[in-house]
Amino acid sequence: MLRNIHIWILPYLKQRLLSLGRTGSRSVHILFCVADHFEPLWGGADAKLGEERVARWIEAYERIATGFADSDGHHPRHTYFFPLEQHEPRYIHLLRDHCRKGFGEVELHLHHNNDTEDNFRRTIEHYKKMFQSDGFLGLDREDKVRYGFVHGNWALDNSSPDGSWCGLNNEITLLHETGCYADFTLPSAPSPTQTTTINSIYYAVDDPEKPKSHNRGFRVSVGGRPPDSGNHLMIIQGALGLDWKWRRLGIIPRIENSEISLGHPPLPHRWKLWRDASICVAGRPEWLFIKVHMHGCTGETQNILFDNGAFRALHESIARLRKENEALFFHYVSAREMYNIVKAAEAGKEDNPIEFKDYEISPPPLTPAGR
Repeated sequence: MLRNIHIWILPYLKQRLLSLGRTGSRSVHILFCVADHFEPLWGGADAKLGEERVARWIEAYERIATGFADSDGHHPRHTYFFPLEQHEPRYIHLLRDHCRKGFGEVELHLHHNNDTEDNFRRTIEHYKKMFQSDGFLGLDREDKVRYGFVHGNWALDNSSPDGSWCGLNNEITLLHETGCYADFTLPSAPSPTQTTTINSIYYAVDDPEKPKSHNRGFRVSVGGRPPDSGNHLMIIQGALGLDWKWRRLGIIPRIENSEISLGHPPLPHRWKLWRDASICVAGRPEWLFIKVHMHGCTGETQNILFDNGAFRALHESIARLRKENEALFFHYVSAREMYNIVKAAEAGKEDNPIEFKDYEISPPPLTPAGR
């Protein structure tokens, strides 16, 4: 029930101790990102079922999301980390229209096993071109295509102890060289791929001879800069900790790993856990980054979100938080926008973070003007 907790429990306890007595800022901006591992063919589904799942998701999502808005007047949005190996025009066509309406952006998600460096490069470059032609992915200041990344099966940089679901000890370097701006895989607990570093935004520096180079890194800070090496990658984590309010058998705390699923519904008290993780750029504590993840295209997730009302309840809880605290500003952001705001904080920018949502990487062509 608390599998592999030894990997991260000591850093977690240290963070909790350091947070005691911490005073909050007068006003707080919460940047909320949903990293959706959007897999139409989850569980071996055929193409027809995959299309039905995508269509059902979009219809229900848009119908409910239009009833909610953040502090900027924007509706909820997801970042759809779409598995490269499931790229199919019928799914992409539906997502293109959905994103054009302002409900999200699309980034890269890859499941691979026993891979080689040459094959990885070919795969990423091939799908970067395809996704760009689909109207997805933004450009940096040098007009180079950039992408956010989620690793299938959590095994970023060959971090699975048995070497499965990756095969590349230099994956951090390869991601950097192929234009990845940040990885959004973590947390992965209770998987053994979970890092010792938790509740952090940091730069991982690759050791190409060893796996799991992102186990530790250098925290992103105001006035700081990325490592000089060409083998680093920003890691943007979601909250990880213990949930003592929702215990198993009334005794054992559950792991809070920022997942929304049948086993981890978005109960209202989880907002405090996500917020208390205090994920921020060092020196800018008033900009809090909350990233949750889900597998939105599975029938199970859609049942709990739409049929059982969890999606509506999640955003109703956000509305209540805003109403109860006038000093709380809430912003729905994509993964790209979250990265841009991190970089703006690193550069010393202040005040309203949403002003910097396009700071380094431009919106994809499908993103509506003014979004």
